[in-house]
Amino acid sequence: MSWARSTLSPTNFIAVTNDTYITSKEVCELLQKLTDLPNNLPITLFLDNARYQKCALVIETAARLQIELCFLPSYSPNLNLIERLWRFVKKECLYSTYYSSFSPFKTAITDCLDQTHSKHKAALDSLLALRFQRFEKAQIMGA
Repeated sequence: MSWARSTLSPTNFIAVTNDTYITSKEVCELLQKLTDLPNNLPITLFLDNARYQKCALVIETAARLQIELCFLPSYSPNLNLIERLWRFVKKECLYSTYYSSFSPFKTAITDCLDQTHSKHKAALDSLLALRFQRFEKAQIMGA
């Protein structure tokens, strides 16, 4: 699943899903959905360094749609909000739950994501906040 988080609200997102693998085609579809939103704000999309997100097709599509792409540093899951969202989804609908087939499994995830702006809004507003610790000066110990 690819997703984008709106800067207007931390719990609004646009999703492109399929039942197999995400490819550059789905990322380009996501970029198009973002530009189809009814606002005229500039779009900056933060991505990890997955090949299907950093390929020429995605970069060319983003340039054509006037979307700025920013790639997160490697090994920085704390900066990648999707990791926080997936942890929340797993906790809410997957932990200690058995699904006899793919259909109810997919439905549970979709239902949880569909409720991000209602039932889960308060929890996700806190979890997906853009508050990061900054270090102004490095302290050298034992010098």
